[in-house]
Amino acid sequence: MFPTDLEIAQNAPIRPIQEIAAKLGISADDIEQYGKYKAKLPLSLINEEKIAQSNLILVSALNPTMTGEGKTMMSIGLSDGLNRIGKKAAVALREPSLGPVFGIKGGAAGGGYSQVIPMTDINLHFTGDFAAVEKANNLLSALIDNNLQNKEYSLNIDPRTIVWKRVMDMNDRALRQIVIGLGGSANGIPREDGFNITPASEVMAILCLSKDFEDLKNRLGNIFVGFTFDKKPVYARDLKAQGAMALLLRDAIKPNLVQTLEGNPAFLHAGPFANIAQGTNTIMATKMALSLCDYVVTEAGFGADLGAEKFLDIKCPYGGLKPKAVVLVATIRALRHHGGAKKDAYQTPNLEIVQKGFENLEKHIENCRKFGLTPVIALNYFPNDSEEEINWVKQKCASIDVTAVVSYGFSKGSEGNVELAQAVVSMIESGKNSYKQLYDWALPIEEKIRIIATEIYGADEVEFSSKARTQLKTIKNLGYDNLPVCMAKTQKSLSDNETKVGRPRNFNVTVREFEFAAGAGFIVPILGDIMRMPGLPNIPASEGMDIDKDGNITGLS
Repeated sequence: MFPTDLEIAQNAPIRPIQEIAAKLGISADDIEQYGKYKAKLPLSLINEEKIAQSNLILVSALNPTMTGEGKTMMSIGLSDGLNRIGKKAAVALREPSLGPVFGIKGGAAGGGYSQVIPMTDINLHFTGDFAAVEKANNLLSALIDNNLQNKEYSLNIDPRTIVWKRVMDMNDRALRQIVIGLGGSANGIPREDGFNITPASEVMAILCLSKDFEDLKNRLGNIFVGFTFDKKPVYARDLKAQGAMALLLRDAIKPNLVQTLEGNPAFLHAGPFANIAQGTNTIMATKMALSLCDYVVTEAGFGADLGAEKFLDIKCPYGGLKPKAVVLVATIRALRHHGGAKKDAYQTPNLEIVQKGFENLEKHIENCRKFGLTPVIALNYFPNDSEEEINWVKQKCASIDVTAVVSYGFSKGSEGNVELAQAVVSMIESGKNSYKQLYDWALPIEEKIRIIATEIYGADEVEFSSKARTQLKTIKNLGYDNLPVCMAKTQKSLSDNETKVGRPRNFNVTVREFEFAAGAGFIVPILGDIMRMPGLPNIPASEGMDIDKDGNITGLS
């Protein structure tokens, strides 16, 4: 019987973090240790000249099934594979959120023999970055409510216009909409409020898109809070919040260094969701990895219609990054799903259904090419994949001039990703790829949305609700026309309807409403019902977790 991810991680040899740092040429004096196996690194290690010479590889995927198709595992395995063929490589990933860890999806430290360790630490509190984001976010909330209560120094904020919410890193649907300030005049002004999950916080998005500490403070000050009774905008800087918020993030801004099971360096830093935020790790961690390695593998959340599009249209322009290759992760299971198979048939070979489901992957391939990047397909192998299905997918990819490689990284680690690593290096060295943005930020907001919806999703047109059109006028009046757009939609479909699997055609998408993250620097068109505070499933993963008297953990994955 194959061991669990936790068993593999617990039984793996783990090296002192000084050894991992030494591989990167970092002296022991430059690391801030969090125990024996974790460390934070100073921003002074970022070297723009070296970044320009290094190779950035993005890992994305087709539209995933509920449990994901293994992007994080593939990113780790590819990094190990690159090291195995003699390249100096590292992986740069997001940190896990406790919500999914205790919910349905589990942790985000990879799987099988392609993991980052110490796995239990990474999936739980790690180095406290999420807690710091939470505290910074909630400090602003406290300052807002304090100002409402304060008669002498009031900013005259209209409580009905406040858009800033509190956050916590846990799935808790009961906190989505609440009333605060009850209990009399000493306990604040009663008003409606709510909680988002920490990865959905604008503070998290800001941390990921900031270039340095000064940029972080400026972005925090630009957070939009609401309007005064005189209809004037109120920002965090008006509450003099940015300095204290940045103070709470003084350690969180530093990238974290850990290791893969095979002792290769891994940078884990911050973690915004991709269906409601930009879904990538920090610019600072990515740049630091590129400063210290020749090849850096990074991952963008969910399918390429969300994570990859936002990485290429938002993170790369803000960070001055130019990826040299894209890897699209696919599974036979997901192709069966997109071909119309029901969940109970995901594990049953069916070539006809796979052939139909391939159109989803093919659309993502086409989309990557719109950015000047021909992807390499990584087929994440599962034991119930048939040779007939695998061979057909490889041949079909070859017919459209795309290389497809079967990855055995889950069961074999770097050994199972040698062919994938060679294919990626070959693509980079071919010089065929030349990254470009999909749209110009200077275009009108409606046009930027239309380009993404028609070019990436395959929609015929975009419709705007009356509420969205009213909000759009406000956004333009505030001067945010030139910001990129960060689409919030379901990850389950290319469309805004999660039931439309495969490659939907002849459909429109509807922008239901808008939000804007003035500090992070993007506009958020919301398509459909998007939850910023998830709920737990009927049987949460937490029910299977335990710790014994000796501190041994079980059930974490």
